[in-house]
Amino acid sequence: MSKVDESRVWTAAEMPSQEGRRILITGANSGIGYHAALKLVRKGAEVILACRNRQKGEIALDRLHTEAPNTYMELAMLDLASLDSVREFAAHELGKNRPLHVLINNAGVMAPPKRLQTKDGFEIQFGTNVLGHFALTGLLLPALERSERPRVVTLASIAHKRGRLNFDDLQSTNNYSPMGSYQQSKLADLMLAFELDRRLRAASSPVMSIAAHPGVAQTNLFEAGDYSAVEKTLRKVVSHAIGIILNTDAEGALPTLYAATGIDAKSGGYYGPRGFQEMRGDEVVEAEVAPQARDEAAAARLWKICEELTGVSYLGR
Repeated sequence: MSKVDESRVWTAAEMPSQEGRRILITGANSGIGYHAALKLVRKGAEVILACRNRQKGEIALDRLHTEAPNTYMELAMLDLASLDSVREFAAHELGKNRPLHVLINNAGVMAPPKRLQTKDGFEIQFGTNVLGHFALTGLLLPALERSERPRVVTLASIAHKRGRLNFDDLQSTNNYSPMGSYQQSKLADLMLAFELDRRLRAASSPVMSIAAHPGVAQTNLFEAGDYSAVEKTLRKVVSHAIGIILNTDAEGALPTLYAATGIDAKSGGYYGPRGFQEMRGDEVVEAEVAPQARDEAAAARLWKICEELTGVSYLGR
């Protein structure tokens, strides 16, 4: 693992101007997505907050206007757990006939205690984290390809290192494990980010595919879910401790910002914090990739399955 730039630490303050660039962030109403949006609008970007919950989205929008006055951002409704919602959102965005410079696939569901399903009948972590973003990326590709220096940023996780793809039970129908299913979804996200890069290069597309992870950061992913009152309280305490000992959500957003804006960020790259076992730190580095995430045959197989499940096909090879 090597530092992105040995001469100095990359920070959000070093982001180049984002004037004239439109950036879409899924799940931007809180956590890493919110802090990425805040830094980007302060650099002049036009940011679209794609959120599932209108009330939470409007609260985030008001907070952004307070923290970053005289900047431009807009709220858009998108439920990644519904392919109909994804298609409707993408059609509306394409209908604007405007370039989209960066798509940040940030939203996610983490380890609900019980197996839940999306509106389309998929296990909710695989359906949201993987299939929803896969479909969204494919549908928005035309808008990305008509912009300058376009990028797709995929949020993975150090949890991918323990992940394994069970092609016989990708939906965790036979054996559901909250963390096991989450780890599988994050491994799938990283594999698809690499496969997207390979397909983009083969198609001579100008779009870059870059992955990032926040380390262990204080986000609402850890707190959100259907838990008992006691467990919710405990999770809030642990989440607060994570922010003190490891990364705050603002610090956790740095690798995402580097992937989205860094001049030296490479297509096919994967970035995270430099600290102990990539769990914390304010330096962005090239992150460690587990061997299973480099399995190109498995990635191609996964890509085909995602096409079949979503009905969205793009960048065939």
